[in-house]
Parts: sequence; structure tokens; C-alpha cells
Amino acid sequence: MTHRFVSAGRRFAGTLAIALSLAATLAHAQALVPIDRPVAVVDEDIVLRSELDNAIANIKQQYADKANQLPPDDVLERQVLERLVLNRLQVARAESNGIRLTEQDIDNAISRIAQGNNLSVDQLRAQVTQTQTWEEFRRSIREEILIQQLRQSFAQGRISVSEAEVDAAVASEANNTQYHLANLLVALPDGATPEQIATAQQKIEGIKAMIDKGEMDFSAAAVRYSEAQNALEGGDLGFRGLDEIPPTFANMIRQMEPGQVMGPVRGPSGFQLVKLIESKDATGDAPRVIEFHARHILARVDDKHPDNVARQRIDTLAARLAGGADFETLAKAESEDEVTKAQGGDLGWFASDRYGTTFGSQIATLADGGVSKPFRTDAGYHIVQRVGMREGAADQSRRTQMREAIGRRKLEDEYARFLREMRGEAFVEVRLTPVAGEQAAPDDTIVDPTAAPADPLPATPPANGG
Repeated sequence: MTHRFVSAGRRFAGTLAIALSLAATLAHAQALVPIDRPVAVVDEDIVLRSELDNAIANIKQQYADKANQLPPDDVLERQVLERLVLNRLQVARAESNGIRLTEQDIDNAISRIAQGNNLSVDQLRAQVTQTQTWEEFRRSIREEILIQQLRQSFAQGRISVSEAEVDAAVASEANNTQYHLANLLVALPDGATPEQIATAQQKIEGIKAMIDKGEMDFSAAAVRYSEAQNALEGGDLGFRGLDEIPPTFANMIRQMEPGQVMGPVRGPSGFQLVKLIESKDATGDAPRVIEFHARHILARVDDKHPDNVARQRIDTLAARLAGGADFETLAKAESEDEVTKAQGGDLGWFASDRYGTTFGSQIATLADGGVSKPFRTDAGYHIVQRVGMREGAADQSRRTQMREAIGRRKLEDEYARFLREMRGEAFVEVRLTPVAGEQAAPDDTIVDPTAAPADPLPATPPANGG
């Protein structure tokens, strides 16, 4: 059964928290360019010089204490512009696919950011507007949400995980070791020619040689040379279990020692170097699995159901319950969740975080049979009745974790391929002003996304390490 009121708190919390932290580093960026102009045309959209300068200033602020890890300014400029171009393309694709956001959706996301940072919305606004306008911040949040929903839509259409894959992952799981990894990618286009493959291999072998000789650490090399989406984060992939790592790399990572760099290895996206930063036993990290059985009544909020109307409606229903109305009967008659309405709002058994932290925390505070006060989620206003609580089966929870991890791994590979295809099909006209001493490219130059990017390496790094 598909429930339609899943909280976007879990979906967007990570990226929106990042958006907040990035906003705090934009001081002085607004005054960098007195006259704005386009630096790229992206299909029917543009990227402005001020946007690019703000993004570059943000990156430099993040690397203020390790500026030597950043590439030369002209290379950094191209890297950041490419990221902005990809964001434009993803937002445009999301909108063309019919993904729509209301102002209330953005308000909800901002409320979650404020709550996650222990701030009121007014306090958040005061902090944000020290470095950028509130409208700019809201626009950045809107783009983050659209891109996340595009990824989710893409995953639903193309990513599937079979029970056999989960069985195999469970059978091969020897322990709960988590690996903190970083990667560096030299990308290859689909259908790469032998010449393109040879050039990419020579390039990544030269980069590996510099790392091995101590001429550059891995993080700096990733920032400067990687063509992966996480390049400007030093290639950091965070902690991952073996089920979240492509099979091409998993067996080799088992044998690695912290600090060791593996590769180059040819994968679906190109040639990669992988560094094991550290590993840990995550056995003790698994929380106790609590499941609830509950019913709910929903007063939906969307384009056809304004927030104030939904609030009045749910308050009226809450008053009827307080006056003795039967919850199941009222849910059958009045709930706007069409999936559960016929069952009297019955949600069955579910993990405490299944519908987001707000929903789970409301149920957790109730006793069996208790009814909550009205509360708000992304779908609208809810009243919940707790039917029961139990400790869920750990093995089933682990299977769910495995399935999600395998899905994330598949999504990374497929979505990266999707981005390359979308970038290759797009009209992108770059209008950067060259740095002093560099020959200017014609304003109508169109970037070839399959061509190797400009490389600041002195000629080509030695492929043999000598």
C-alpha cells in the first residue's frame, strides 16, 4: 500500500541543512561584480555572473584554511559553472516532468531547517539575510527540493531491487563494517573511443602517481581533477556498508588499510581512484526497531485545499472526537487520505520513522488508544490514534536497510549516466572572460560535454610515476 503523506523531512533534511550552511558563507559575495551579465546560456535559461561569483566565493570560504587544495581560479570557475549548469538542467527537467511546488511546500522546508538548527523561522531569516536576500534563499531551497524530487521520480521509474538481490546481500554479509571512502573520477562518455579511453587512463595514472609520491594529497587531487559530483567536497563519500558499494570495488575495499588508495579501476562512469579513510564496526549503531499500529485522519493541504481551510476542518474534526465521535467511523467519512479512508484510516504496522520524525514523535507520546491533537506534515493536518506498539523484527529491518542501500547504489550509477545524457543533449553556451594571458574563446563556443576538461596538470602527469 502506498501512503501519500510521507514526510519530506527525511527526504530533504540533509540537502536543506547544507543549503543553510552554505548561505552563511556568502558574505561580501554580493559586491563582487558591479554589473551583472550572463556567463552561460543553458537551453532557454541563463547563469549570471553574480551567481557564479557567489558560488565561487562560497567554495573559497569553505576552503579558507586549506586554500592550497583548490585548483587555479580559472579551473575552479569552470568546475563551479558546470555544477550550476547541471542544477539548471535538473530544475528545468523537473518542471517539464510536471513536478510542482507550492509556496507552502517551501515554507514547510524552511520550517524544518529552522527546527533542525534550533531556531525559529524569524531567527533563521535574520541570520540568512545578513548575507543574501530572503528571496534568493527561498529560490535555492526550491531548486534543492525540485532536484531531490526529480531524483526520486527517476528512481521510481528505473531503479528496482529484487528479493534475490537482497537475499544475496544478506547471505554475503559477514559483519557490519562501515567504510569511510573518498573517490576521484576521470569520466568517460558512453561509447568512448579507444583514444578517449587511453587518454583518460593516462590522466588518472598520472594523478595516482602524484598522490603516491606525496606531491598532492587525495582530497586536493579530487577537488582539482575529479569529474564526479562530489569533487568540490574532496571526493568524500561518507561511511558506507559493503552493500552500498559497487561489486567492482567491494572485494578490494575489504582488503584495504586506512589511508590506502586503490586504482585506477574502470567502472560504469569511467576510471576511478578510491581511498579508504577509516572503517568502523557499526554493530552497535543499529537502533532498536519500534513499530506502531495507528489510524489517522488527514485534512489535505495542496493547491485545491488552502492551509487555513484545512486547519479549520481538522479543528472541527478534533472537536467531534473530543465530543465522543468514533475515530474509525469519522475517518471513513471525513479523511482525505484516499488510500486509508475506506479502512477507517488504518495504517497497519510501521516503523516509527516510516512517515517522518514529526509523525513518529506524535505517536510515540500517546498511550494505546490515545488520540493526538492536530499536527502538520507536508501532506496537511493529521489527527492520529495509536492502536498498539511492538518491537519489530530485526532481521526484517535489516533486509529493508539492505534493499534501500542497494537501491541507492544503483541510483548513483544510473543518475550519473542520466546527467551525462541530459548534459550532452542540452544547448550550453559558455561566456566566461578568460584570465589574463589566456586566449579568449569565441562567445558562441559550445562546450562539448564529452571532451576532456581543461587540466591544470603540467602537460600530462607521468603515467609511470617516474
